[in-house]
Amino acid sequence: MREYTQLYIGGGWTDPATGAVIEVVSPHTEEVVGRAPEGSPADMDRAVAAAREAFDDGPWPRMSPAERGEALGRLAAAYEARQAEMAETITAEMGCTLAFSQLAQAPMAHAVLSYYAGLGDSLVVESERQGLFAPITVRREPVGVVAAIVPWNTPQFLTMTKMAPALLAGCAVVVKPAPETPLDAQILAELVDEAGLPPGVVGIVPAGRESGEHLVRHPGVDKVAFTGSTAAGRRIGALCAEQLRRCSLELGGKSAAILLDDADLDAYIGWLPLTSFIISGQGCIAQTRVLVRRDRVQEVLDRLSEACRAMRMGDPFDPATELGPLATARQRDKVEGYIRLGQEEGAKLVAGGGRRGFERGWYVEPTVFLGDNTMRVAREEIFGPVLVVIPYEDEEDAIRLANDSEYGLGGSVWTRDAERGLAVARRVRTGVCAVNGFLLDPVAPFGGFKASGMGRELGPEGLDGYLEYKSIPRMG
Repeated sequence: MREYTQLYIGGGWTDPATGAVIEVVSPHTEEVVGRAPEGSPADMDRAVAAAREAFDDGPWPRMSPAERGEALGRLAAAYEARQAEMAETITAEMGCTLAFSQLAQAPMAHAVLSYYAGLGDSLVVESERQGLFAPITVRREPVGVVAAIVPWNTPQFLTMTKMAPALLAGCAVVVKPAPETPLDAQILAELVDEAGLPPGVVGIVPAGRESGEHLVRHPGVDKVAFTGSTAAGRRIGALCAEQLRRCSLELGGKSAAILLDDADLDAYIGWLPLTSFIISGQGCIAQTRVLVRRDRVQEVLDRLSEACRAMRMGDPFDPATELGPLATARQRDKVEGYIRLGQEEGAKLVAGGGRRGFERGWYVEPTVFLGDNTMRVAREEIFGPVLVVIPYEDEEDAIRLANDSEYGLGGSVWTRDAERGLAVARRVRTGVCAVNGFLLDPVAPFGGFKASGMGRELGPEGLDGYLEYKSIPRMG
């Protein structure tokens, strides 16, 4: 049992404004595995005030990028030393397999932090150009105080996609973790403290929706960086628009895996745990539409059914487990509602659809439908291990179906001809479309087209979102 009683605000641990407590419940055992204080609007006010002071009057934004990069390097070193603990904590909180936490949840967060730490020596914040009328100094300055609002599915990775570039840019950051995953965030606060970042540069306040909206509305915040549902993103975007506040939004998805006629099915099936069933389907980039040429549909359904039946479900800490529980009872109920809806819509249930005998824990077995692209189960983000196989006629039809979605976040193309795969991927309107697999790389931009969001994270492009341009013409 991991228990915390204080919040990390202003460079130290402080008592929360209220006695509200978040109880973290294991998605596997349904038992309490930890407790943390729940931040209130008053706590958000204190965190923003500390961040405002750190940005307006403190040393952080006035350091060179190399100095900030060195500080991030200290944080990365501290993070690496507790990476195993971080992975175990995330699995305990939200139920993804420990194997995935050890492969991606903690290591990817560390990789993003290390990447931005390494950019400190090369980041150019001031350059000269000869204008038409006078020499001009062009500066890139930090945007200010950033509110980073993070979901529960990949909490550390998505914290770092915001916090690391914001800090390198010279911003101060208030992180609001989801109430489902406050414990890993408290470990991060300990690491920030250990790394010796100036007071107020990072504040971490786990909280629910009311306090999150208070943070978004706060007049001391200059930018909101949010990852979550498209519905919540629309709300945050509207609030930011009212105040002309900068925001970046990484939202939902309904990504398509396009299996071309020459696709290697063994390769596709082997990638299922990291594509369609990543985090038990609770990934915004999960490829939950499977587009298959009509003459191969039965073959693909047979292979998917076999793979789903063989997929080992259970204790996420068991190394043999391939599919853990869903993160909350609410999420399980939502997914089961969509499974019923799919059958009511006329989709054919080919595999799964139940709990596979689990009486405890929030389990849903991997589920496969045969349907079409007009059904709600093919158009709405379910956020669970539910796939819809959709037949297509030819390559042009496959591309049309892939793009026939309000979302545009992830996707993949499967083919034995890499050049053909690249040509198809170029025509799919998503932020990432991989060939024969899937990958988010810290050096490349990630974000969505259409209702999947606005702005980009990762790569140099992710840093740009935390910098403002200033021109200084010199006429004498």
